Amino acid sequence: MSGMEPAHTPHGFWLAEAGPVEPRPPLAGDLDADVVIVGGGYTGMWTAWQIGELAPGARIALLEADRCGHGPSGRNGGFAHAMWDQLHDLRARFGDAGGLDIARATADAVDALGAWCGAHGVDAWYRRAGYLQVAASPAQDWVTGEAVAACAALGAGDEFVALDADAVRARCAAPVFRGGAFMRAGASVHPARLALGLRARLLERGVTIHEGTRVRRIAEGPAGVVAHAGGGRVRAPAAVLAVNAAAAGWPGLRLRLTVASSHMVITEPVPDVLEALGWTGGECIADRRTFLHYFRTTRDDRIAFGWAGGRLAFGARTGGRMEVDPAVIAQTRRDLLRVFPALTGRAITHAWGGPIDVSPTHLPVFGSRPGGRVHHGFGFTGNGVVPCHLGGRILAALALDRREAVTRLGLVEPPRVAVPPEPLRLVGGSIVRAAYLRRERLEDDGRRADPLTNFVTSIPARLGVHIGR
Repeated sequence: MSGMEPAHTPHGFWLAEAGPVEPRPPLAGDLDADVVIVGGGYTGMWTAWQIGELAPGARIALLEADRCGHGPSGRNGGFAHAMWDQLHDLRARFGDAGGLDIARATADAVDALGAWCGAHGVDAWYRRAGYLQVAASPAQDWVTGEAVAACAALGAGDEFVALDADAVRARCAAPVFRGGAFMRAGASVHPARLALGLRARLLERGVTIHEGTRVRRIAEGPAGVVAHAGGGRVRAPAAVLAVNAAAAGWPGLRLRLTVASSHMVITEPVPDVLEALGWTGGECIADRRTFLHYFRTTRDDRIAFGWAGGRLAFGARTGGRMEVDPAVIAQTRRDLLRVFPALTGRAITHAWGGPIDVSPTHLPVFGSRPGGRVHHGFGFTGNGVVPCHLGGRILAALALDRREAVTRLGLVEPPRVAVPPEPLRLVGGSIVRAAYLRRERLEDDGRRADPLTNFVTSIPARLGVHIGR
């Protein structure tokens, strides 16, 4: 790579490119609303938007600890695709009909995102070009087969289609690609432009947004809920908790997710490299490692490349390394050159990271506390652009006590799968992570892992916990 060091910051390229926004004032005093939403990322903001669709004139108060769209929603890879690649897991958990309902709902959300951007004048760089999963080592050759077979078995064979090596390289001729599968219900977005565009449209609608407002607790009573923040309180009949990885610090949710990190780098514009690769169609691409690599192009011909192999947090305490981790970024840069050796000598302009809320099933979870006044959405596991849009519809219906088709999806109040308490979660998770990383480095070199490494990587599945892929 070029000798120029990238700007390694907590917020990264997308938010820098989107530009600053004027912060909203913190909450000062008491406020009454019809729904109070805690969290100003995609989940919270789409919930606010959908409440406005279902109940025009509803008083909505949205409280954000930092600034809306400046957390994971403004820093992610910008992949927007359906869940056809998870259909084998979905049908196993929810049955054939239930799995198909979820996959179709997420496919509809891919198109709904683009339609929303067009209808509301939000230039989020939306490009519907499909999603390509690739095998980048012999150990990954089998991974897409289960999902492709499940789609074919349930009459959706054209949604996720197996490709041989030549067909994959016709879309992107990276030398390590060996084959894969293509999902047509896939798009890319500029995540920060989408988040900040949604924020702007909510303000135009009259949604009350208070930033710099950290909610300490939500109290429930016979008349509704009270959200307590440093500068005041919001009283409402219902609350929505949409705080991503911070959910691991809330009562009742601490044993339902793990917090890890994912990190990205982005190159200078490299149109010549893209032309040589034949990667001009705009497809989002991910390999099939457990801690996967994910990469896409941008409107200005950059390559954005991420790695989901970051560190684990202790509970919800991210400690800064979720955002800025030089060691993980160094490995991400090495992996970038392994996949795209033609980038040798080209500049990396930005590097960044962020926390991800990892559910033990790798599926998002929506539901309500006992009593039905506080509703939650979490567990997007680094892939939230589309599920958060769908989640906004679910949470809006729950908050307004409307039972609709989306509230009957299997993602709403699914069977609970717990993660170990701390410190066992961090210690055990770190051991498993190290074993997976060791195994995958060996597989990259065409070698097999030792029996001990294979045993350690088998432990999560024995406990009913899904790791990666």
